[in-house]
Amino acid sequence: MKKILSTCLVIFGAMFTHAQTITGTWYGTLKIPGSPLHVVFHIKQNGGGFSTTMDSPDQGASGIATDKTSLIENQLTIEALKFAMSYTGRFKADSNKITGTFTQGASSFPLELTTSKPVDNKAAPARRPQDPELFPYRQEEVTFKNQKAGNVLAGTLTLPPGAKPKKVVILISGSGPQDRNEEVAQFNHRPFLVWSDWLTRKGIAVLRYDDRGIGKSTGRFNLATSADFADDVEAAIAYLQSRPDLKGTAIGLMGHSEGGMIAPMVAARNPVVKFVVLLAAPGVPITELMVQQSKDQMRLSSAPDNVIKQSISSNTKLFAAMNRYKNLPDAAFKIKMDTVIYQQLRATPKDALGGQSIEEIVKRTASQLYAPWFRYFISYRPASNLEKLRCPVLALNGTLDMQVQSAANLAGIKAALTKGGNKHFEIVPLAGLNHLLQQATTGAGSEYAQIDETVNLSALTKASDWINQVK
Repeated sequence: MKKILSTCLVIFGAMFTHAQTITGTWYGTLKIPGSPLHVVFHIKQNGGGFSTTMDSPDQGASGIATDKTSLIENQLTIEALKFAMSYTGRFKADSNKITGTFTQGASSFPLELTTSKPVDNKAAPARRPQDPELFPYRQEEVTFKNQKAGNVLAGTLTLPPGAKPKKVVILISGSGPQDRNEEVAQFNHRPFLVWSDWLTRKGIAVLRYDDRGIGKSTGRFNLATSADFADDVEAAIAYLQSRPDLKGTAIGLMGHSEGGMIAPMVAARNPVVKFVVLLAAPGVPITELMVQQSKDQMRLSSAPDNVIKQSISSNTKLFAAMNRYKNLPDAAFKIKMDTVIYQQLRATPKDALGGQSIEEIVKRTASQLYAPWFRYFISYRPASNLEKLRCPVLALNGTLDMQVQSAANLAGIKAALTKGGNKHFEIVPLAGLNHLLQQATTGAGSEYAQIDETVNLSALTKASDWINQVK
């Protein structure tokens, strides 16, 4: 559910004696069966610590920021939380190599890094077919302020030609730092650019904006929770209401992934919202969603059944503990959760640890789980706000979505809306589409970069037709 990263250095007790040799550009190749991937790490000294950006040349991505880089007694660790990615390797100064393990989600691969540039790096791919080149409508660069938080959001408002539009949609991005196009840099896709262009051509005005602290928006992204992002949406609504040229225009929300969780949070409390479109949105408690997501990802990576079973058991207990201790102060929460993580890892088969020590995994896992965003996210129950919605709702999800499983989450959305008495909703599973609503084969994230379309026509058409017809 995550896309573009921001740099957030958290370095404690690191030893910096190798700063002159660890810094620089490091090249390696992930030997993924059938599709080896080149990766490049650019490590820089940053004050007393380090920062890293990552390139994935085969996927046309460069300059992907990571969250943490540390070097402790020749042990290099690089983390990109949004991608559930980490690299842990042993720096060998005498041979100018780093030998270690690259982990993403449930998959781990050996990865050796050297300073020698390979000769077979691929050029960045061409623009995607759905990236618009001509804009037969008006575009405005706009800014608006979240008075509560004090941050300023920057975005683009697109207005169809002709008379005042009857509908205007605010696009709400998925989890992780996002720009206004919800660009998936490592896959060379810009979903919100495509959605905005499509909807505007269909006569619907669209406001999309950079997340706080991202692009031209101000604020601190890494300290924000989903509730804070909901406040940013409220600021977008207030801005649209302040425009005389949009007076009387119906305001709707369209949220993708986590954005589809945030949209009901806002619509449940703000009667100005006249309709909601949910794209691959959560409908079951997030603890259930995350366990299922892990199960699906491990299955796609051909993990052994015993490893999958153990992972489900461990994650279920881990997330239950996070909810049980969620109201504890940070220090007490950490003590409780460290104990739970150690207990679960000791029960995990060694072949599921990817060659890493329990201590390494606890350290990496803790930095992800204890962040304010995740602590809020994992305890959230989408039904709590879905049940309060009285405006029309459209929920779309692909049957090959392996991040927000379609059947369970659409059923959860339907059940919550029904329980709340909402009689104006439509639930639509889209056959063969993945989490980005692309036509897919398996739904695996590895397919995203290989698919030319950014958003399938069936999703675009259904959403625009529904919005134009909704009363």
